[in-house]
Amino acid sequence: MNSNQEVIYWAPYSRGRSQFYLSASERGLCCITLPNESFIRLERQIIKRYPRARMVRSDDRLASYIRELDEYFHGIRTRFESPLDPGGTPFQQQVWNELRQIPYGQTRSYSELADAVRRPKAVRAVGAANANNPLPIFVPCHRVIGKNAKLVGYRGGIDLKSELLELERQTNGIRTSIRAE
Repeated sequence: MNSNQEVIYWAPYSRGRSQFYLSASERGLCCITLPNESFIRLERQIIKRYPRARMVRSDDRLASYIRELDEYFHGIRTRFESPLDPGGTPFQQQVWNELRQIPYGQTRSYSELADAVRRPKAVRAVGAANANNPLPIFVPCHRVIGKNAKLVGYRGGIDLKSELLELERQTNGIRTSIRAE
């Protein structure tokens, strides 16, 4: 093996009939697929970001992320603590950092998120950054909704977005008015 070749570790995570794939660099979690996405999507994301990387399955290396994800789905965890390595452009990183500031069980509109990153006219760019978030759930892009409080635009589908928000509302005891389109 070339000593300059980076190793990206990956592991599956199952929740009922849903299958996720997680991957991490030495720096932290770098990509997650959602249940409607395949392992091939994970591979493509890794190849795009780390063209010379070697992917190695390691359930041990991903154990802390899997534990946190499991705790989240069981309503025990409201904040993720393991290191993240999402990559992205400076603007994307700014948006993703702001997403992590949205409190568990709460939502923000795309325009509120654009205001928070001091780019009020960049609502579409904020939406694009959300769509390219490589760490859904850990970087909670599901908490972003349309200005009219409707559920819009989620890579995992509106049903999953609704499920995640409902899980957080039930766990947090928060009732908000969110309508699916």
